[in-house]
Amino acid sequence: MNHSSDLILPHGGYRKLRSFAVALAAYDGTIIFCERFIDKRSRTHDQMVQAARSGVQNIAEGSLASGTSKKTELKLTGVARASLGELIRDYEDYLRQNNLPVWDKESTKVRAMRARLAGKLTKSVRLSDKSDRSDRSDVFDEPLLAALAALRTSSAEVSANIMLCLSHQASYLLKRQMERLETDFVQKGGFTERLYNYRKEHR
Repeated sequence: MNHSSDLILPHGGYRKLRSFAVALAAYDGTIIFCERFIDKRSRTHDQMVQAARSGVQNIAEGSLASGTSKKTELKLTGVARASLGELIRDYEDYLRQNNLPVWDKESTKVRAMRARLAGKLTKSVRLSDKSDRSDRSDVFDEPLLAALAALRTSSAEVSANIMLCLSHQASYLLKRQMERLETDFVQKGGFTERLYNYRKEHR
């Protein structure tokens, strides 16, 4: 006999998703970047913060909705990725408009940064602000914490390129997540199919 748990699948585990952790770091990093380099009265400031927030919130909302709607989860994950795409454009625009370079994605420093954020390199930088660990250690690992710490003291060029790396990585992770969700939906169906089968077996 099926149980109710067979009908409503486990959901809401977004805090364990790497995509959520990196997107949250991109959101927190955007707050730091905008406070340091963007006029608080400007529309750009609000747009960047809202785009970063949207990326995080839609991952969480999609995860919470997944128990009864994989379609909604897939849609909201796509919205999260689109918001990060908007954020990426904002950082590229900032660098261009301030005559600062966008680091080549195949350059040594960017490849090293990507590998470090992906956990493929051991830590080489100590955190300067240990207090950052207290309220975020359940989500952020050492590379993400180190990236956020670097944003507090780095130049605009370095900070914007760190943010580009974070945002691109979050977008890539969401792309992979969407591909997995699409495969699961095709193979296993959604809530409607489970509800039909559940009612059929309990008649």
